[in-house]
Amino acid sequence: MTDDTLNSVELPPGVQRVMAALAERGHPHTPVMLDDAARTAQQAADALGVALGQIAKSIIFRRKSDDAAVLVITSGDLRVDEKKVQAIVCAEGGKLGRADADFVKSKTGFSIGGVSPLAHATPPVTLIDDQLFRFAEIWAAAGHPHGVFRLSPHELQSLTGAPVHDVTAPLAPLS
Repeated sequence: MTDDTLNSVELPPGVQRVMAALAERGHPHTPVMLDDAARTAQQAADALGVALGQIAKSIIFRRKSDDAAVLVITSGDLRVDEKKVQAIVCAEGGKLGRADADFVKSKTGFSIGGVSPLAHATPPVTLIDDQLFRFAEIWAAAGHPHGVFRLSPHELQSLTGAPVHDVTAPLAPLS
């Protein structure tokens, strides 16, 4: 991992947007660029030497009624329960769908694997999973597959203004 004193001119545009948004909100940690891509939560956890659950993964869904992007930020060790999310963000009978790479890029301005929880091209409907609060420190994507930034779950809520909900599937029991 490289240090976080990089010149912003050297950073990809998405990371520059995230860096500016963090600075504007007074966040104490700037993005860092990992040596290898962290397109998955496991890759990010391995690169950072943290628990998989400490990776705040950003999952984008498509709300079918108005084509809005719905961002769910959850722990890297959990799966989003689409029915729970749909019940929260869709009007009665409304549906939530999968978002393809083109939809994600056009709505967020980020490519899959680098979707930040903030600095989106179009502000999404955002939900934070309550299970992120199991950790004092988490890491989120910073607008590029190599970029991440450190924060706490409370800082994530403050930075995004998003409500906290139970949006994950129950963990499978160990056999």
